[in-house]
Amino acid sequence: MDASGVNRADPPKCRWIGAKLPNVLSDKVILLAGATGMAAAAAEAFVAAGARVFITARTEANCADLAQRLDALAGRPVAAWHAADLQEEASVEGVVAAAVERFGRLDGCFHTAGGSGRRFGDGPLHEVSLDAWDATFRLNLTTEFLVTREVLKALLRNQDGPGGRGSIVLTSSILGFHPAPANFATHAYATAKAAVAGLVATTAAYYAPSGIRVNAIAPSLVDTPMSARAKGDAAIDAYATARQPLTGPFLDATDITGMATLLLSDQGRAITGQVLKIDGGWSVSDADTWAGPTLPGDDAAGR
Repeated sequence: MDASGVNRADPPKCRWIGAKLPNVLSDKVILLAGATGMAAAAAEAFVAAGARVFITARTEANCADLAQRLDALAGRPVAAWHAADLQEEASVEGVVAAAVERFGRLDGCFHTAGGSGRRFGDGPLHEVSLDAWDATFRLNLTTEFLVTREVLKALLRNQDGPGGRGSIVLTSSILGFHPAPANFATHAYATAKAAVAGLVATTAAYYAPSGIRVNAIAPSLVDTPMSARAKGDAAIDAYATARQPLTGPFLDATDITGMATLLLSDQGRAITGQVLKIDGGWSVSDADTWAGPTLPGDDAAGR
């Protein structure tokens, strides 16, 4: 316990308690890019808030399972899906066309699709090949560009309403702004996610007069399939527990859903051009102690 009377060794933890935003998405149609992890949690929150959801992801089984779960949650048909590779231009065009055909319009989009570039060879920059760089960017930035572009076309056809013509919410990452070099040195991924901020700023500024809002959420370490590598690593667990003290080593996917719901709703009508960090304290906690890489010829003891 320190002088303020707070036990710093055992800080209190904030826990999500299942709060909903009832009816704030009533009658809205949301395109969901992704079908697991944060996307699945968000879909349930959107349906609870009154939305209908069109799901797209690469794996048909994930899309179908989530749609079935959402229909059961609502007690009526509220979901449809179309499996697609969002890295392909024609596929994204087909997804948005299918969503509009199914529900008559789109009112918003939440894009969570993407993933680690480690399987391509992402890592410290001096080890990253051009192929690894391109593949990681295509998965994490090109998909957001393609989906945003096609959704914007659909939103521009909407009539202006109390919340404007619609809202787009993208996904960035805390690593694009507050690195963790000792444990998460994937430089292509971090750069792609940082670039989302530029996409948000430029599109938000251009389309604001048309009543379209564009924002992003930048989460820290979240308990999703993408974080499987970290979950079994005691060192990463200890590091993340210290770095995001509000939540422990992992945020729950539901920690993201309230903000996503707000940004897609008319209650968020004055919010655009923002990258909102949901990070359990990551961005305001102490950074790593990082001595730097050991390079050929270095004498670590003498540096």
